[in-house]
Amino acid sequence: MSAGDARGRLPASLTLVGAGRMGAAMLNGWLAAGLDPRRATIVEPQPSEAVRGLCAARGIALNPAEAAAAAVLVVAIKPQGFAEAARALDRMIGSDTVVLSILAGKTVADLKVRLRSARAVVRAMPNLPASIGRGATGAVASPEVTEDQRAAVDALLAANGLVEWVGAEDEIDAVTAVSGSGPAYVFLLVEALEAAGVAAGLSPAVAARLARATVSGAGALLDASDLPAAELRRNVTSPGGTTAAALDVLMRADGLAPLLHEAVAAAKRRAGALAG
Repeated sequence: MSAGDARGRLPASLTLVGAGRMGAAMLNGWLAAGLDPRRATIVEPQPSEAVRGLCAARGIALNPAEAAAAAVLVVAIKPQGFAEAARALDRMIGSDTVVLSILAGKTVADLKVRLRSARAVVRAMPNLPASIGRGATGAVASPEVTEDQRAAVDALLAANGLVEWVGAEDEIDAVTAVSGSGPAYVFLLVEALEAAGVAAGLSPAVAARLARATVSGAGALLDASDLPAAELRRNVTSPGGTTAAALDVLMRADGLAPLLHEAVAAAKRRAGALAG
C-alpha cells in the first residue's frame, strides 16, 4: 500500500507511547503518509533531540500531563518495561480505542491482563527498515478489532512498508525471528563478506565497499524482480564457475541453511520467553 493509499484511512487520532528508534521511525512514516500532527500525542520519558525537534516543528503534543484516549494507542516501549508502565497506559484507552502493540513476546492475553480497559488489540512486529519506508511487518488482530480499526492500523503499518496479516497469534514469534530480527542477519552477512574479502587479499576499505554494495544491490534486484530468490540464484550461477564453487560450500549439509534454521529457531524461542 502506498502512502497515498494509506492517507484516507489513517486514524483520526493517535497516541504513541515510546519514541525510541523504532517508534520514532514509524512516526516519521505516518506523518509522511498524511497523519495530522495536531491529532498525534507522543509519550516518551526520555525523548531524543530529534523527537523534541520534530514535535516542536510539527505541533505534536509531547508528554502532556494527561493523554486523552485516542483512536489508536501504539505501545512501542521495551517489553521489559511494560509491567511498570501498564497502569499509566490503561488510562489512555477509551471504549473505541484499538491498542497496537509492537512489544516482542507480549501476547494479546498478556496485554489484556495488564491493560484492563483494552478490548480491541493488534499485535505487530515491524523491523528497522521501517525507518526508510522499507519495513516488513507481521500483524494479528484480536476478535474484538472492527473492520474500521483494522483498516486504520493497516494504514499505519503500511506507511512503513510491507504488512502481512497472519491468521494465528503464535505465528508472530516466527515473524519476529524471520523479519523482526532479520536485518541483523543481513548486516552480519555483510560483515562476514567483508572479512572474507580481506582474507582473500583485498584492502579493508575496498572489501567493505564491495560487500555493502553487493548485498544492497542484490536486495534491490530481488525487490525489482518477480522471480523467486532460488531462480535468481540459479540465473547467476554458471555450471562449473566461481559462484557454483562458492555455493557448493554454502549449500552443503552444514552450510548456511541449517545455520539460519538454528538462528531463527533461537530467536523464536527468545520471543516466546519474553511473554508474560
